[in-house]
Amino acid sequence: MTIPFTGVPLHELGPLVRRIDQTGYDSVWSAESTEFDGFTPLVVAAEHSKRLRLATGIVNVYTRGPALLAQSAAAVANVSNGRFVLGLGASSNVIVEQWNGIPFRRPLAKVEETVAYLRTVLAGERGAGGFKLVSPPAEPVPIVLAALRDRMLGLAARIADGAFTNFLPLSSAAQVIDAFARPEKELACRFFSIHGPEEDALETAKRILVAYATVPVYAEFFRWLGFSAHIDPVVEAWNGGDRKRALELAPEALVREIFLLGPAEAQRERLAEFAEAGIDTAVLALSCAPSELTALIDAFAPS
Repeated sequence: MTIPFTGVPLHELGPLVRRIDQTGYDSVWSAESTEFDGFTPLVVAAEHSKRLRLATGIVNVYTRGPALLAQSAAAVANVSNGRFVLGLGASSNVIVEQWNGIPFRRPLAKVEETVAYLRTVLAGERGAGGFKLVSPPAEPVPIVLAALRDRMLGLAARIADGAFTNFLPLSSAAQVIDAFARPEKELACRFFSIHGPEEDALETAKRILVAYATVPVYAEFFRWLGFSAHIDPVVEAWNGGDRKRALELAPEALVREIFLLGPAEAQRERLAEFAEAGIDTAVLALSCAPSELTALIDAFAPS
C-alpha cells in the first residue's frame, strides 16, 4: 500500500497502518512528490506496525546528499528494527530541476554512484569524503531502484535488490520484465486504484496520466513501450500550452490498461493478471475519500 493517504493527516495515519499490518499486506511504500517527504510517513508506520516492510517509493538521488540519504536510511532501519527498504531513483527534471533548482544530469551514473556510496556507508565503512555512520544498521538495507526503461532496469538488475516500476500497461509487462531479467529479484509496480462512478474515475485517471506522460522521463518510457502515436499528440498539446486539448487526447484504451478502475473485485482480478505476467509486488495507490479507506484496505487485503 502507498502511504500517506490524501486527506489524512500524518497524526491520523497510525490506525490505518495498523489495519494494513493486521490484514496481511506485505509492505507500505511512501510517495514523495507533492505531499510529504518520503521518510517521515515510514517513521509513523514503524511505530504502528509489527511486521510490514517499510519502503521509500521513491526518494531521489539529487535532492539529498549521499551522507544525508545514508543517515535517513539508517534512522528508519533503526526505528523499524530492520524492516526498512530504501527505494531510490533519479526522479525527473520537473522535481529535481524545476522544483528544487538542482541540475538533472547523468541520471544513470548518478544512481549508480549513489548506490555504491550507500552500500559502503550503510555497512559501517567510511565513504568518499570521509563520512562514517556512528550507528550503522545491524543488517544490510535492501535497495530497490525506480526503473522504467531498459538501461535503468538493467542497472537495477545488476546493482540493486529489486526494481520498482510505474504506469505499466498490462500489454507491456513482458517488455519490462524481460529488460529486468532477474526473476530471483523483486519487481514491484505501483498501481493507481481509482474509486467512484466509472466516468468520474476515468476522468481522474486521464488527468493523472497526462500529468505524468508529459514529463520527459515518462514520455520516453511510453515511446520505448511503443505508444508514441498515443502519447506524442498529448505531449505536443501540453507543451503548446493547451492543457484542455491534452486531456481530450488522453488515450482511453491506454488509460484502461494502466489504471485500476471499477469495483474492488474487478481491480483484484486485474492485479492477478499482472502477477501472472511477472509482477511480484503490487503497490496500491488508493484514490478515494478518506472515509472509504478502511473498507478498501479490507477489500484488497491479501488474506
